[in-house]
Amino acid sequence: MWILEEPYSVTVGYAGAILAVLSVVLIRLYLSFSCGACTSKKDMNGKTVIITGANSGIGLETTLDLAKRGARVIMACRNMLEAAKVRNTIAREAKNDNVVVRKLDLSSVQSIREFAAEINWREPRLDVLIHNAGMANTFSKKVTEDGFEVTMMTNMFGPFLLTHLLIDLLKKSAPSRIVVVASELYRLANVNMNKPNPVNTLPAYLYYASKYANILFTRELAQRLQGTGVSANCLHPGMIDSGIWRDVPFPLNIPVKIIAKIFFKTPEEGAQTTIHLAVSDEVNEANGKYFMDCREHGLSSDVSDMGKAAKYWEILEGLILKPSDPRI
Repeated sequence: MWILEEPYSVTVGYAGAILAVLSVVLIRLYLSFSCGACTSKKDMNGKTVIITGANSGIGLETTLDLAKRGARVIMACRNMLEAAKVRNTIAREAKNDNVVVRKLDLSSVQSIREFAAEINWREPRLDVLIHNAGMANTFSKKVTEDGFEVTMMTNMFGPFLLTHLLIDLLKKSAPSRIVVVASELYRLANVNMNKPNPVNTLPAYLYYASKYANILFTRELAQRLQGTGVSANCLHPGMIDSGIWRDVPFPLNIPVKIIAKIFFKTPEEGAQTTIHLAVSDEVNEANGKYFMDCREHGLSSDVSDMGKAAKYWEILEGLILKPSDPRI
């Protein structure tokens, strides 16, 4: 009896393993074929693009794609050493030496102002500004040197300030575009109008809140830019297997990494909607819209409230802008 049972149990074990591997392969194939892809062949020669957080994840893939199209790509990055290495690889692969690295730390007001001053001085035009950089401060509460909660500063307050400081150059270069990488995870959060700088809020929640804020910002920005030739749209890139999950502590990072490898998009797949909004003629008339998988997608009624967006905008103006800064 034992002689018969052992081969049977081994066979069942092999069959289960094969079935599990096959299931993973089929899931990955489905996800690859169902995610949208940018089909535009638009040439970007003569265009200048700024991409924040361009040295890793979907930022890197977006930079590579636009460099292959001939664009002058400005990689706005915090880690200059790492960015320089990535820049050289991109320039070589894209056969485009017009890829440059500029220092930008979106958690620092001084860094943002220095970066914008350099761009306005050096660059004669700016055709696309891509707010791609983001962080998820999962557990520990952190406050920047300027007194701002670090996730909200990096993901929302920083891009708000940077947009204002570069808006005149974008208008001068019209038609031009602003692309904001948001997330469907906005549905798990809201913004506290009475506590816009939430330094004592659960850090993990603030990533979702920052994405909610990104959408409010984009919709109000688009409305304010009507008639200027500058458009603003936002997007959900999908759940991406990227560096944003690196701050998840051990041992929670183990199941997160496994899930990410199986179910999440690759950075190249996740970059497609950003690229679509940056280059495609299909979105020439789009303004204040939300996209997913290279298609326009609906929003919740709460985040679509333009009164709420206008109020939040006014709060951010008082929070992060100087009286002498350009207004939109």
